[in-house]
Amino acid sequence: MRFRVLLAAVVATLGVGRAQAAPLEAYGKLANIEQVAISPDGQKLGVIWSDGVQRRVVVRDMASGKLSQLAAGTVKVRSLDWAGPDHLLITTTTTSYINGVEAPRGEYAVLLDYNLDKGRVKNVMSGATESLNIIIGTPIVRQVKGKTVVIVEGISFVDGRGVDSLFQIDLENDASRIFRTGSRYTRDWVVGGDGEALAEAQYNQETGDWSLRVRQAGGGWSTLVSRVAPLDRPALMGLGRTPDSFLVADPVKDATVLREVSSANPTWGEPLRKDVPGSLVHGVGGGVLLGFADLKGDEDVYEFLAPADAEAWGKIKRAYKGSRVQLVSWSADRSRIVARVDPPNDSPNYALVDLKAGRADPIGFLYEDIKPQDVAPVRPVSFKAADGLEISGYLTLPTGRPEHNLPLIVLPHGGPAARDEPGFDWWSQALASRGYAVLRVNFRGSDGFGASFLTAGYGEWGRKMQTDLSDGVRYLAAAGTIDPARVCIAGASYGGYAALAGAVFDPKVYRCAASVSGPADLPAMLATLKGAGRLEATRYWSRFMGAEDSKDPVLKAISPALHADKAQIPILLIHGKDDTVVPYYQSLAMQRALNAAHKPVELVTLPGEDHWLSRGETRQQMLTSLVAFLEKNNPPQ
Repeated sequence: MRFRVLLAAVVATLGVGRAQAAPLEAYGKLANIEQVAISPDGQKLGVIWSDGVQRRVVVRDMASGKLSQLAAGTVKVRSLDWAGPDHLLITTTTTSYINGVEAPRGEYAVLLDYNLDKGRVKNVMSGATESLNIIIGTPIVRQVKGKTVVIVEGISFVDGRGVDSLFQIDLENDASRIFRTGSRYTRDWVVGGDGEALAEAQYNQETGDWSLRVRQAGGGWSTLVSRVAPLDRPALMGLGRTPDSFLVADPVKDATVLREVSSANPTWGEPLRKDVPGSLVHGVGGGVLLGFADLKGDEDVYEFLAPADAEAWGKIKRAYKGSRVQLVSWSADRSRIVARVDPPNDSPNYALVDLKAGRADPIGFLYEDIKPQDVAPVRPVSFKAADGLEISGYLTLPTGRPEHNLPLIVLPHGGPAARDEPGFDWWSQALASRGYAVLRVNFRGSDGFGASFLTAGYGEWGRKMQTDLSDGVRYLAAAGTIDPARVCIAGASYGGYAALAGAVFDPKVYRCAASVSGPADLPAMLATLKGAGRLEATRYWSRFMGAEDSKDPVLKAISPALHADKAQIPILLIHGKDDTVVPYYQSLAMQRALNAAHKPVELVTLPGEDHWLSRGETRQQMLTSLVAFLEKNNPPQ
C-alpha cells in the first residue's frame, strides 16, 4: 500500500486526488513536488508544490502541523533556501529584457523573502540603490555576531556600467547594501564564514584572461594566480573545510582537479582531490565543505568527511536498499534529512528521515497520479560504437509487452556535455506508457564518464556523436529487442538537433523525427551568440562542432536546415517563444527550409515557454503534440 503524505492536507484542500489510470497528462504536468528544503532547526519544511500548472510555496511546521501557503500561480519558482527558522528565501526567474541596461534578453532571477512571522513577501533587493533588483547564483547565509545575514551577488552600477557586486541583506530591518563592489571583469565571489568576501574571480571574455584575487589576513587583496583560459577557466566552488578557505575547480591537462585555498596562507598547492565530483556537499546556507557526491556508473556515491555523517547516510541507504537515494536537504545538526527516493517500481518520492527518532516519514510523491503499475522498468545498457568506443545508456521498456520486436524512440539528452541518469524520467516514462521502448544514450561528449570520454566528443557534433545513437539502435535490433523498421528519434536542445540530424543525415535509421528547441542553422546560431556578446558560449558550442567561428564552412555541412532537401521522413518542430538559449527562429528556419524542399513538417509553437519547459500548460502541450505525431507516424501496435 502506498503511504499517505505529510502534505495530504494541502492536496485535499486543493482537490487533487488519485486517478484510476495514468493518462498522458499525469507524466507531462509539472511535478506535484518540485523541491523540498528543511529549515536549519529541523522544525519546518518548505515545499514547491503544484497541481501540474499552478505552483504554491507551502511551509509546514512539523511540531504544530500548521501550514502556511503562498500562491505563485504560473511564476517559475526555481529554488528554496532558508535564512534562519522564520525566513524562507524563494528564487524565481522571468524571461525578459532589462530596461535601460545593455544586455540580451535572458532568464533573470529575483530573490524573495517569505517572512513567516509577518506573513509577507518582499524582493530582498528592493531597497538596494544604484543596482538592479535581480540576483546572480545562489543566496549565501552566514551567522555574523549572532545575527543571520543573507549575502547575494547582484549588479551595481559604477560609472554607468553594471558590475558583479556583493550585497548584504538585513531581513529583519528590510535593508540592503553593497559591501563589495566588483570590476568590469568580476565573474564570481566566495564569502567566508565571517560574512566577508574571501576571493574574487575575474574573467575577460574577449581575451580569455582569468585571474583569482584573494583577501589577505591583513585585509588587503592580491592576485594569487592568473592565466589565459578562453574556455576552460577555473571555477569557484564555495567554502572549503574551514570558514576561511575556499575551493576551486581547476582544469589541468585532461582533467579537472579540486583545489583548496586558505586565506590565512593562500597558495596554489597540491589539490584536495585529483578530480571534481558531480557535486559538493556543504553545510546549511553554503557553509563549510562536508563531503562529495558523485554518480559512479548507476549508483550515487557519497563520501563524507566526518564519520558521523557517513554513518548516518549509510543507515539511510540501507533503509532504502534497491532504490536510488539522493540527499536533498538537512538540518544544521544533520539529525533530520530530506532525501529523494527513486524506487525501481514506483514514481520518485521525498522522505523525511529523523535520525534521533529512528524513523522515516513520507513527504509526498513527485507525480501523485502515477501508480506503481504505471512505471515502466528501466535497465542499463552498454554497447560498442562503430569505432569500438564503449557507450552506455538506459532502456525503458513498455510494461506488459514482451521484449521482442518493440517500436523504439531514441531520446538523446541535451547539453551536449550532460548525461542521462538511472531512474525515473518523465519523458521516457510517458512514451513507454504508450507502448514504446525508449533508448537514452550517453553518447561520446557526455559528461560524468571521465575527461577522455568528454573530449572524444570534441568536433563530433553531427558526426560520431550522431552515429553513437544509431549504433545503439543497431545493437538493440541485433538483440531482437526492437523492430528496426519502427524507430523514431526525439529530443530537446542538443537532443533536438540530434533528431533533425537523424532525419537529414541518417534517414534510413528513423521513420520520423521530433525536435524540441533544437538548433538547425548552426552558422546563424553562433552568429547570434557572438552578436549578443556570449563569447564563452560560442566557444563551447564551437568546440563540439569542430568550428573555428560562425563563418567556418564546416558548420554548413552539419546544419540540418541547410540540407533540408535530404530529409525523407516526417519532422515535427516544437519550440518555446521565450527560449533564450536556442532562439525560436531556429525552428522557423528549419520549417521554411523543409517547406521550400516540399518535405513533410509540422511546427508547434509554445507561447511563453522557455528552453526548459518550465510551464505546466505548455509542457503538456509539447508532450501531447509529440505523442500524437509519433503514434501517427510510428504506431506502437
